Amino acid sequence: MSVVTEQRETVDFGRGQRVWRVGSRSLRVSSRALAVCAALAALAIAGGIVALALGSYTIGLGQLVDVLRGADDTFARTVVVEWRAPRILAAIVLGAALGMSGAIFQGLTRNPLASPDVIGFASGSYTGALIVIIVLGGGYALVAGGALIGGIATAAAVYLLAYRGGITGFRLIIVGIGASAMLGALNTWLLLRADLEVAMSAAAWGAGSLNGITWEQAGIAVVIIAALLVGVGALGGSLNQLQLGDDAARALGVRLEPVRLGLVVGGVALTATVTAAAGPIAFIALAAPQIARRIARTPGITLAPAACTGAALLLAADLVAQHLLPRPLPVGVVTVVIGGGYLIWLLIHEMRRRA
Repeated sequence: MSVVTEQRETVDFGRGQRVWRVGSRSLRVSSRALAVCAALAALAIAGGIVALALGSYTIGLGQLVDVLRGADDTFARTVVVEWRAPRILAAIVLGAALGMSGAIFQGLTRNPLASPDVIGFASGSYTGALIVIIVLGGGYALVAGGALIGGIATAAAVYLLAYRGGITGFRLIIVGIGASAMLGALNTWLLLRADLEVAMSAAAWGAGSLNGITWEQAGIAVVIIAALLVGVGALGGSLNQLQLGDDAARALGVRLEPVRLGLVVGGVALTATVTAAAGPIAFIALAAPQIARRIARTPGITLAPAACTGAALLLAADLVAQHLLPRPLPVGVVTVVIGGGYLIWLLIHEMRRRA
């Protein structure tokens, strides 16, 4: 069935699949994927409300409502609005960025092990940020610029080293793992050569932490990531076609290398923005796309469910790191533990599937 107007057309393909066309553009939408995104958004909102209330200074639901509607101007408002709200917003937005970045690289390589923290791009962003912190002693803007330059330079090097008349997922992952190991050694050397106070501060930040996030930092990250999400989202249809293989994508009219380049730059920029804001947070980009694909039951990696899953995962990990452990820890420590278990499960699952 279809409903047609002069400019817009909706085509129902059945099984929850609809294609929305506006002029020459079209977008296929899965009803289940939309429902999953809505459920994950609701879960993130609920988790955010819990995070606003919990802490060493506990705030009741009634007082929280008063603070949010501006009727309470006591110390509770400072705690909720100035301290906790920026952290929660950062967790949601940065998690969405990591989820979408992981979806980009897993979709490009058609390999569930491909994510920016596995193939070295996150390590490159960390190296760029470390150089700025240790050598230049720069503020947030300089650190963000260093992270972006480091991530893009690493991506370019890995891409060129893995290119042999084209890019295969396996070769990109192997080269990326090697680059990640080399950059990890370089990062350790930089920390050992730095002054003690600077090295301690950089090492604590390098664990991946949302501590001390301010409205200014969260606002800058939101603006940059929102622009990147829109830009990358416009290439989502081409990413779906690339997952069919180069020959099929070329037959469908996809310009392979320009689209790949745009997706790689967008994915690296998302990772670099997260690294600049909170340090390298591992494994969210690896796990979120695969979890999203399984709960949305999509045939391939899709961007929107991966972003929503990443947002919910990072917020949940931060809640665990702050409130469910004997003492608060950087959120990156929790994501490493969760991601390590997920990676072991994924490797066992892939081995059994290919056996």
